[in-house]
Amino acid sequence: MNRDTSAEARVAAGWQAVRDDGRVRVELLEAAYEEPRLRQLFPWTGMGELHFSRCTEQRWTWDIPYIQPAAGDTYQVCGPLRSQTVGLAATAQEAIAMVVQHLPAGCGPAFPGTPEELTAHEAATQKQQTHQG
Repeated sequence: MNRDTSAEARVAAGWQAVRDDGRVRVELLEAAYEEPRLRQLFPWTGMGELHFSRCTEQRWTWDIPYIQPAAGDTYQVCGPLRSQTVGLAATAQEAIAMVVQHLPAGCGPAFPGTPEELTAHEAATQKQQTHQG
């Protein structure tokens, strides 16, 4: 993706790509997109799972729970690490609520860059705030 493109445009393109690839249940995508705190994050898919990243470039962040399809029309909310489980959700809306409840502190709009660039930006911002305070 063009590095000159705004983070907002990159996130919008990510949502369109996730819709187009067809690997995630439509009702889950719609519920996630309706939630403003998730709509501002960069979405990506893997194995039918819906993931959210705090940055717009790969390798994407792994600090937000993700949602995978489960039996019937239910969902399993896992993560942020693959070895962690948040819980089973009966509906897409319930799964989205579980993810939102477990968002990292200060989780805002996706950062235009890589996880390493996001980490450097957060460190610089924290250092600047420490010196001002």
